[in-house]
This record gives sequence, C-alpha cells and structure tokens, in this order.
Amino acid sequence: MYIIALKGKEKEGAYSVEREGLKTLYLFLDKDDAIRYARLLEANDYPQMCAVEVDADEAIGTCKKYNHPYYVIRPDQIVIPPDF
Repeated sequence: MYIIALKGKEKEGAYSVEREGLKTLYLFLDKDDAIRYARLLEANDYPQMCAVEVDADEAIGTCKKYNHPYYVIRPDQIVIPPDF
C-alpha cells in the first residue's frame, strides 16, 4: 500500500484530499497509481511528491485509532486531484 508525501519530507506526513468536508488520506494499492497521482499534483503546481510504501494494517489501524478518514484506491479506479 502507498501514500503520497512531499519528497524529502516523507516522515513528516502524508498528502490528504478534502473529501466531503474532511481531510481524507488516500491509500493506493498500486505503486504506479500513487506515482501517477503524485505527478498530477505536481502538474497543478504542488512541490515534488513521491509514493511511499506503508504497511496496510498499520496505516489503516492508525487512521481508525485517530478517527481520521481514509480511502483505499484500487487499481481499477481513476482518481484525479481536485481543482483549486
């Protein structure tokens, strides 16, 4: 499983998207999908991003523990960054 983070600051946090009024962590099952999403962010003037591999159970467990919304992106789904 993969998250998106700022390159060089991977240990400082993950990218979240505003979804239904809440910051939601996207968890990608496929690394290529995470990389593609990161490139789309960069094309929208975000700083350089990267895909970071995380343990699925740990990531989801942490989200549940702190009641933080998350969404698992499957390879058959298409997601694009929101326009700002």
